[in-house]
Amino acid sequence: MPTHDVPPLARRLFAELLGSAFLAAVVIGSGIAAQTLSPNEVGLELFENAAATAAGLYTIILMFGPVSGGHFNPVVSLADACFGGIRWRDALAYIPAQVAGCVLGAVAANGMFSLAAISISTHHRASTAHLFSEAIATAGLLLVIFSLARTKRSNTAPAAVGAYIGAAYFFTSSASFANPAISVGRMFSDTFAGIAPASVPGFVVAQLIGGACAILAIRVLYPDVTPAEAAQVILPHNEEASHDGGRSVRLPA
Repeated sequence: MPTHDVPPLARRLFAELLGSAFLAAVVIGSGIAAQTLSPNEVGLELFENAAATAAGLYTIILMFGPVSGGHFNPVVSLADACFGGIRWRDALAYIPAQVAGCVLGAVAANGMFSLAAISISTHHRASTAHLFSEAIATAGLLLVIFSLARTKRSNTAPAAVGAYIGAAYFFTSSASFANPAISVGRMFSDTFAGIAPASVPGFVVAQLIGGACAILAIRVLYPDVTPAEAAQVILPHNEEASHDGGRSVRLPA
């Protein structure tokens, strides 16, 4: 993995923790708001949830991506390690930070709407169609991310990732979790965006299978992908962060 000017691991883990917390808060909080504002209008509720998630994910990646890469997703971190963009030990350290962040975000979302801090979801989702959807959604997400990194278009990744997830809310029956950490976090909110604990293991396995399929596809599509290119996932995360059409700005230490 390229190591020039990479921020210290502690800073990257803090960025992943905060970013994952904001992501879960956006997903769950917007779901609660949608259910409150548009009761019994499931299509409208889903649209509001998807729009807020897409916009929120875009801005959260912009906020924290220059420090940690803006993964907020164990499958993204593991795939990045497979391509040499991040050390395996760092990828494994990212995962608990991402999971803990998503749990914290769920608690925060519940609190912002005067709900119990922790309420275990009863929303069962693990049908065959849901699991297949999660594999497809996760594979597509990785294909978006790594194709942009390989073709040197990482500056467009925040918008592309947000747009893809927003679209996947509607083209998948599972509403596109595509992320083991957010799957765990959403257990702790018995609201519109929640998922029952019994459904989570199936979702995580499906997401990992989708991620593995995407890695194989990326190796076929881009057989010469380099660790330096993988290190740009999702955003370049070194001290000399790319900004504004190729100009570099020095991030504060």
